[in-house]
Amino acid sequence: MWKQAIEDAVSKTRYNIERFGDLFPHVSTNGRYGLNENTDWTNGFWSGMLWLCYEYTKDDVFKAAAQRTVESFRKRLAENVVLSHHDIGFLYSLSSKAQWIIEKDESARQLTIQAADKLMERWRETGQYLQAWGSLGDENEGGRIIIDCLLNLPLLYWAFEQTGEQRYRSTAIIQADKSRRYLVRGDDSSYHTFFFNQETGEPIGGATHQGYTNGSTWTRGQAWGVYGFALSYRYTKNPLYLETSKRMALYFIKNLPEDYVSYWDFNVPLSEAAFRDSSATAITSAGLLELLSHLETDDSDRVLIEEGLSKMMKSLVENYSTIDEPAAEGLLKHGSYHVRGNIAPDDFMIWGDYYYLEALMRMEKKSKGYWYE
Repeated sequence: MWKQAIEDAVSKTRYNIERFGDLFPHVSTNGRYGLNENTDWTNGFWSGMLWLCYEYTKDDVFKAAAQRTVESFRKRLAENVVLSHHDIGFLYSLSSKAQWIIEKDESARQLTIQAADKLMERWRETGQYLQAWGSLGDENEGGRIIIDCLLNLPLLYWAFEQTGEQRYRSTAIIQADKSRRYLVRGDDSSYHTFFFNQETGEPIGGATHQGYTNGSTWTRGQAWGVYGFALSYRYTKNPLYLETSKRMALYFIKNLPEDYVSYWDFNVPLSEAAFRDSSATAITSAGLLELLSHLETDDSDRVLIEEGLSKMMKSLVENYSTIDEPAAEGLLKHGSYHVRGNIAPDDFMIWGDYYYLEALMRMEKKSKGYWYE
């Protein structure tokens, strides 16, 4: 099943190279991906898919297309195009860092280190955190951290390994610790975001940007936590990160509906109008594979996690993929972007496609993704 799904994804990605040209897919409307110049936080996922397909096929068509995206990211960083946010890791881990991992291209390595420096500009000394969005002192966004940032931290851990400069690693650890303390709740669910006083650094409280309510659990946020803490454990070997990833994973699995694909929020009232988020399940599946790679074989929760992973991936392939729709642009149906904002609440999401393919590739041992070497 996994091999067939990978080959379907490779075939669709091959067609999409011609469809998309030099533009980048974001989210879709009525099954057609919206395309943009290299200006969005999601553009690295297309680059990552191209590198995954190249690893699987060794076809230069994918390599050439992936290399073109890296050059686009090089230009974007040089011109500082829409980079005043924390998602630098999503952009450059899956583009230039992927090229370094695969080809050991020195210019790609240097570009990725420069991207890590750009992410470090988000550091706020007073509160000791990476501010998610907005400029220093921003009235609305100042003082905000978000759980998504856990997937940007591998860029900083990697930069430390490449340069030996402790500031990268120290920043990532402080952010991971702060996320663990303030974003993860006592019942192993999570806040999407948390605010700190910009002037004093004092904690204010948890909130949401895309979840159902401030106190609910946005499933994609929970997914970022599962994968992000597992990656922080890989880089630091801090057992608290592994424990947190496992706790969040068990919460995710135990709160899934019967078909093992999550709704967009674990607390949203269920009805026929309640949207799924296949992308959250795809992210968590990739995260579970990372988590399982660190758990002892006799861990008491291992069987539950393995069974959950298998059921999630099987449902994605059989019930949510476009494996029987050769003309489809996306790989996973029923992803949600921003339900409360009525932005693509039920369609293709490029990050859902990426993590679905990464999880499939990890299961077939064809790639491990690009969050670490």
